[in-house]
Amino acid sequence: MSAEMIRVENLSRLYPATRKSAEVAALKQVDIAVGAGEIYGVIGRSGAGKSTLLRMINALERPTSGRVIVDGVDMSRLDGKALRAERRKIGMIFQHFNLLSSRTAYRNIALPLEFAGVDSAAIESRVQNLLDLVGLSDKRDRYPAELSGGQKQRVGIARALASEPKVLLSDEATSALDPETTRSILSLLAEINRRLGVTILLITHEMEVIKEICHRVGVMEEGALIEEGDVHEVVTRPKTTTARSFLGALAGGEIPAGLAARLRPDSDSGNEIALRLRFSGPRATEPILSRLTSEMGIEVAVLQAQVDEIGGRPFGTMIIVVSSAALADGLAEAFLANHGVSTERLGHVA
Repeated sequence: MSAEMIRVENLSRLYPATRKSAEVAALKQVDIAVGAGEIYGVIGRSGAGKSTLLRMINALERPTSGRVIVDGVDMSRLDGKALRAERRKIGMIFQHFNLLSSRTAYRNIALPLEFAGVDSAAIESRVQNLLDLVGLSDKRDRYPAELSGGQKQRVGIARALASEPKVLLSDEATSALDPETTRSILSLLAEINRRLGVTILLITHEMEVIKEICHRVGVMEEGALIEEGDVHEVVTRPKTTTARSFLGALAGGEIPAGLAARLRPDSDSGNEIALRLRFSGPRATEPILSRLTSEMGIEVAVLQAQVDEIGGRPFGTMIIVVSSAALADGLAEAFLANHGVSTERLGHVA
């Protein structure tokens, strides 16, 4: 991995008990390292600690224990002028845009530069370049009420880039947008990452966001980081139940409802077995099943098939039904394993 841009070390955040609630551990000894120029995604359900983690990174909240280091600086040790200076290296993209309704797109983007005391000529140049970058040059003088949701988010992204940050934090930036607009915003963020080299840490509960642009992903549950790794590996070989529930559907992990209703654990329920096959890399496009039929004489019924691309690499899944007898000696599954195909028995088909 490239040089680290963000390091979270043994980070915990406890909210003390009150008369109305018990003590809450929002973060529990979280360790994360994000390389310079990387797009790192954090996925988890509501209450998993994702937003608390983000607020720790830009020091909007202080940790109970542990530390956050951004570009070599321990954020938890800063305050006052020094903290404000370091925060200018961190841009923030919000779920609900957080634009000022009384300011045009241009003036919303200019706002952090005005706060920093940048002269008007430099502001003009910088803001116009950012409007060009996010594709809103023709919306320069429009107010937020005159912009679509996607356009508002583009203004928000441009504003986050105004101070030329080294890090962009994205707080569910696409969850308020429709699928088509979400794809365009993700494409823009990927382009910004490529062109500017900015490190992006995003939190989301949307599996498609992780798939589309992230290089690595961390899975959070109840304040803890329970799984982490390369996006392709985590999605195609999730180790935890939470990861499987969030990421499995990206790779065809969901069993069709009609089949699920017919699956039984015991052999007395039927003489057919449903298998889920997983293909990765070049194997995802090879005719493995036709070889299984021609070389081993096994008849196969295909119920579901999908080939996708995750982390820039092809990945395929298939749900098939074969006779119990065909699997009795284990040779069919061994044949598939020798061809790089993993198998999972889903159950007997009633």
